[in-house]
Amino acid sequence: MAFCKGSFFFFFMVFLCNWGISVSASPNYRDALAKSLLFFQGQRSGRLPPQQITWRANSGLSDGQMAGVDLTGGYYDGGDNVKFNLPMAFTTTMLSWGAIEYAKKLGPQLSSNRAAIRWATNYLLKCARATPGKLYVGVGDPNSDHKCWERPEDMDTARNVYSVSSSNPGSDVAGETAAALAAASIVFRKVDPKYSKLLIKTAKSVMQFAIHYRGAYSDSLGSTVCPFYCSYSGYKDELLWGAAWLWRATNEVYYLNFIKSLGANDGTDIFSWDNKYAGARVLLARRSLVDNDQTFQPYRQEAEKFMCRILPNSPYSTTQYTPGGLMYKLSGSNLQYVTSITYLLTTYSKYMATSKHTFKCGNLFVTSNTLRTLAKKQVDYILGENPMKKSYMVGYGTSYPKRIHHRGSSLPSKAAHPQSIGCKAGFQPYYYTTNPNPNILTGAIVGGPNQNDFFPDERADYTRSEPATYINAAIVGPLAYFAGAV
Repeated sequence: MAFCKGSFFFFFMVFLCNWGISVSASPNYRDALAKSLLFFQGQRSGRLPPQQITWRANSGLSDGQMAGVDLTGGYYDGGDNVKFNLPMAFTTTMLSWGAIEYAKKLGPQLSSNRAAIRWATNYLLKCARATPGKLYVGVGDPNSDHKCWERPEDMDTARNVYSVSSSNPGSDVAGETAAALAAASIVFRKVDPKYSKLLIKTAKSVMQFAIHYRGAYSDSLGSTVCPFYCSYSGYKDELLWGAAWLWRATNEVYYLNFIKSLGANDGTDIFSWDNKYAGARVLLARRSLVDNDQTFQPYRQEAEKFMCRILPNSPYSTTQYTPGGLMYKLSGSNLQYVTSITYLLTTYSKYMATSKHTFKCGNLFVTSNTLRTLAKKQVDYILGENPMKKSYMVGYGTSYPKRIHHRGSSLPSKAAHPQSIGCKAGFQPYYYTTNPNPNILTGAIVGGPNQNDFFPDERADYTRSEPATYINAAIVGPLAYFAGAV
């Protein structure tokens, strides 16, 4: 068996070298980790506290008024000025999972991580508790917002409020919201017990709503969420994900029985704000690997099938890689899949190392180091170890995207330009210019290069140049993992 392991490692390193990747590079993971969390300050909506990203100011202070409720706060998902709760809740869940799994390795950044989580959960609590029987799931008309290029501080588009209810269900967004609140309750359990209890109480209520009134929020809300954040995978994955997090947070057998009753055994080779199957299986597999509870063996097996679809040398791999070695899943914001899957690689590697577990993909012998090595290559690629020698994290390294698709970053700040910049007024001087953005959105990870490792750095190319909260949220854990290892 030792020969088998050594042979794999040799051929795997040859494989990486053939990609032209340095296997001895040492990016500054601690710096990247701090910046990955600083990014969230640039995405804040609402009344801002004193913060490091000073070019942002208060915005969205009337959010919720159209429904007679207070829905201020939360995050803009990317480069626009809309609050979509499905990706925001996923962002929150991933930030929380990172804080749970990598608390010690986060070191001095743990407080920044908690602050980023709390900014989201304060908003999600409002959405869940403002009106009995209703869950608010978004603020802002995406169709009118996307016709404008204006700072969030100048927003004059309709701040429509969207919700799901028993008659217009949304099991997907409700399940993800429950997951976010449950995961966050674990993060705050010791440092703020009162807040933690409020989070878990609300998570249980929202999960019951998701279970009892089943349906996709895309069907209920139509063009207000599609094609932006349609629930393409359906809602069963969010029911599994939400129940898995409530089981982790409470140990209540009700959630375990519900998980078993779901029969959610769909195969997958992706993990994202839309599709949670792989994440739920890795989360549940922990009980099998770390706690040696054989009840959870089926989830371990499903998690390993997922890994076999990701590993480049696996006979079951369904994952494409660029010539430079980057995982390439979809052309639209590909790095979102890279960071989310990389989170699963480092976390499952961690579980495997704890239990000294190995598995096989056909004749490929897989150890915890197999997953760790692939995860490191993905992180290092994002931080500049790639054919273009470009960091895909803004403000990290010497070469990084300068023209990101982001309204606040590309328009002058209120301090620099106090006069309002209207809906259409931002396009000609600022959107279409080839000049770099005036405001650096430190830590933002963009959509990334194409399948040939090329990145044009063009503001209009939103599939590659737009950052998003869920891209960053997923990489916090892996960055902490590698920062703690050096």
